[in-house]
Amino acid sequence: MAYDLLIKHGTVVDGTGAPAIHADVAVKDGVIVEIGQLAGSAATRTIDASDLVVAPGFVDPHTHYDAQICWDDVTSPSCWHGVTTVMMGNCGVGLAPCRPESREVAAWDLVNVEAIPFEVLSKGVTWDWESFPDYMAAAARRGSGLNLGFMCALTPFRHYVMGEASMERAANPTELAEVTRLLREAMDAGAFGFSTTAAAQHLGYKGRPLACRLASEEELRSYSRVLKDVGRGSIEIALTSEASRVNAAERDLLELFLTESGRPVTWLALLNRDDDPGAVQKTLAETTDLIERGAIPQCTCRPFIFQIDVSKPFILASMECWVPVLNQTVERQTEILRSPKFRADFREALKKPKIFTGRWEVMTVLEAQNPALKKYQGRNVVEIARERGADPLDTFLDLAIEDNLAMQFNYILFNADESRIPELITDSRTMIGLSDGGAHVDSICDAGYATYLLGTWVRERAAMTLEHAVKRITSEPADFYGIRQRGRLKPGLAADFAIFDLATVGSDVTGTMRNDLPGGGRRLVMTSRGVEYTIVNGQVLFAHGQDSGARAGRVLHSARA
Repeated sequence: MAYDLLIKHGTVVDGTGAPAIHADVAVKDGVIVEIGQLAGSAATRTIDASDLVVAPGFVDPHTHYDAQICWDDVTSPSCWHGVTTVMMGNCGVGLAPCRPESREVAAWDLVNVEAIPFEVLSKGVTWDWESFPDYMAAAARRGSGLNLGFMCALTPFRHYVMGEASMERAANPTELAEVTRLLREAMDAGAFGFSTTAAAQHLGYKGRPLACRLASEEELRSYSRVLKDVGRGSIEIALTSEASRVNAAERDLLELFLTESGRPVTWLALLNRDDDPGAVQKTLAETTDLIERGAIPQCTCRPFIFQIDVSKPFILASMECWVPVLNQTVERQTEILRSPKFRADFREALKKPKIFTGRWEVMTVLEAQNPALKKYQGRNVVEIARERGADPLDTFLDLAIEDNLAMQFNYILFNADESRIPELITDSRTMIGLSDGGAHVDSICDAGYATYLLGTWVRERAAMTLEHAVKRITSEPADFYGIRQRGRLKPGLAADFAIFDLATVGSDVTGTMRNDLPGGGRRLVMTSRGVEYTIVNGQVLFAHGQDSGARAGRVLHSARA
């Protein structure tokens, strides 16, 4: 047989956790056909993978590329890191279904929850759909470098049926029935389940709670039963009002989803907290029974660093006093931030922190636009406050105001003590993900988690074996979502590969800014090292960091994945 692609002399790590082997891999028509010693075989293209690891393409379980796929057909930066499949539509926020008159509402939901600038969405989103099946079909028409899996974000479904009322109340019986019908329609079209949020910081249009947060228990039961009826799909929820803690109401919600859907649930998030070092292990112990039934918490393998811009106060909006700052002009925001009452309320809120804890010693000035303030770049707020003879909270706000709210701050929210990350990523009760690819574009970029895992925790610190690490980012997320054709290297399965040099693979903790969004918008990206080839459905997408132009990715169908 003449092959389309032959990968020779590689160290094959098949994604199951089995020991690596030295072997060749042959591909025909986008499918793996042989793995073994294939001397003398002919192929249209041959890749010499000597000294390289040949692994299944990585499967990212948590992204927000819902808008970006309209203008970026390679889905960067995930594609640079060996990711070949992404799951979108997480945390209850998305772009379909959407009536033409509601596009601004949907866009502002993404602005406030996922920190994607409105101007970028206005210029970049194509809106060549209305229904959810239309949205998937539009993605297939455009073509993609990566495989795309779609979750049904519950907010646009409720808004499509209920309009403004979706942000005010629960659905009545007629509305509930229609949302349920639309979810069933989306599942029939190939969606992988639905997502929602219970997180207080998830505010949408005009600073109001995301529509999915107003869904009643009766609604959630009905939506969950759609998955039980079709016998596939999963549920994703941004759950914890306090990171790494699950309260009684949140536990009840997980119980509801598991019982009514009979399907797996993934919830956010487990992250090490400096203010409560035992939170993760306590929560894992308290939710073990739910985890055994399929409620899997997501974690990250990196320090969780957030770049804060007070003009777009996403994480700060978990505090009620910050909600009025959302979606205002810079002039009005400055007026609020100067107010003694606002500052008093901010101080009071920090006495019972949920996400932002006000640890000013781990907040540094990343970037200032005012030349007079550039001297503070790289310094933490406590040091600057001491130098200025002021309180750290006041210093934080004053610095932002003095820079016309353009100043960027780095804040280590979670996983600050990297020595404690292995307990998260080696625990079989967790799923590694939480990349948020495509979201918080000027604040977070954890889309390089796969290369960070391999470079930092396999090569540099030997916290886990190569085989175990690859399994955690390939077959484990694929199995969770029921993606049977990917996540492993085996004859008959899709030819998705990440081929990398274990001696150099990795990514940095902090990213770099680029002005490459529609209209010249800024985004933070994480570049990769050591990924020599990203191959999707048998075609080379990236070779040595260069885009080949191939667009062999597919819109995945949950019944045929």
